[in-house]
Amino acid sequence: MTLLDLRHELIEGRADVPRIGSVIELETIPWYAVVGPDETVVAPVVPYLRGLMLDDNRPPTAKSYAYDLLRWHRLLWFLEVPWDRATEADASALVGWLRIAPNPQRRRSNPDAPRPGSVNPRTGKPYLRAGYAPSTINHCLTVVSGFYAYHRHYNRGPLVNPVPESLAMRRALAHRAPDGEVQPFRRARLRQKVRRSDPRSIPDAMWDEFFAGLTCDRDRAAVLLYVSSGSRASELLGVTPGDINWPKQLIWVVTKGTDDREAIPASPQALTVLAAYLDHIGLPPADQPVLRTRRGPDRPLTYWAMRRVIQRVNDKLRTNWTLHDLRHTAATRMANDPNLTLAQVRAILRHTDLATTGRYLNARVEDLFDALQAHYNRPRVQRSFAPGYDPEDVKAVFGA
Repeated sequence: MTLLDLRHELIEGRADVPRIGSVIELETIPWYAVVGPDETVVAPVVPYLRGLMLDDNRPPTAKSYAYDLLRWHRLLWFLEVPWDRATEADASALVGWLRIAPNPQRRRSNPDAPRPGSVNPRTGKPYLRAGYAPSTINHCLTVVSGFYAYHRHYNRGPLVNPVPESLAMRRALAHRAPDGEVQPFRRARLRQKVRRSDPRSIPDAMWDEFFAGLTCDRDRAAVLLYVSSGSRASELLGVTPGDINWPKQLIWVVTKGTDDREAIPASPQALTVLAAYLDHIGLPPADQPVLRTRRGPDRPLTYWAMRRVIQRVNDKLRTNWTLHDLRHTAATRMANDPNLTLAQVRAILRHTDLATTGRYLNARVEDLFDALQAHYNRPRVQRSFAPGYDPEDVKAVFGA
């Protein structure tokens, strides 16, 4: 089979790329590396990831980029194309493969699980698709493009980047004032259309039953801290006893993507439940997170364990809320509180752009049930005129 035929097989879904190789963790910079099927490190990836770290990116960024480059190299190994001989045809094969291939992270063992891509009737939220999301494909293209741009800077690799660039975007962003509007532009070839949806928060009508589905003080404290502070999942899971200012009702978190430790507010109810939880288990060491596992050896609560807490509640209620929806819920409540300005909400949520905070001002149809019922049941207004007017004259002036 020729190389052209292999590419067509991938794009048409009649072939799959073997999932060989892996991403390993290192003890030195760049912290992560891509390993090939022969258990050797893929050499061209190492300096690129090291450059990311030298550009002050975080280790999770290097890990994410490493997995994208692993997908790319899996494709090249399957096609038997050297990394420095890749062309746009190979990038097209990558996109075609990712558009059709099943995503291993979407695999479900429960045969009664809802169909991927369907909409939950209770929450109005769609379930994740079985394949790779358009944003994931675009992110992979961005990483591959940056990988080849890095090596081209040092006169390595192909002269032409395999990933097409958007000249229209470059023109739109050139010589633009920092506070000016970005002119619309067409996306580059192979880039996927990403639907921009409004944030999904838990409506007040469903919040009580969601909270009632939690079974212990640890889970209640965590959920209340999430929904009162608007902190991200990983930020809150790293809070230690020394990060809690009980008199001022503040907790200190390390903001995502930085080393900055910032104070965010917490509600009195959340701190009360947290105090009851810590009184029951005992205060952890000063350098250890306060949220701990309940079974097995004592250790910090992980993201996946906290995610499982939300999944257990979803199983009870037949919903599909996520851990990040708690941050959306906090943001929606704050943004729509008349006593808080949008600038204050932005400071609490630590958004870079005020427009991001403004997205939470949008009303959802699911939250307007009572108002819509009143609208539907409101009687039709009958037109009437003051007594003394001849109906024929009114008809002649205003029509039938």
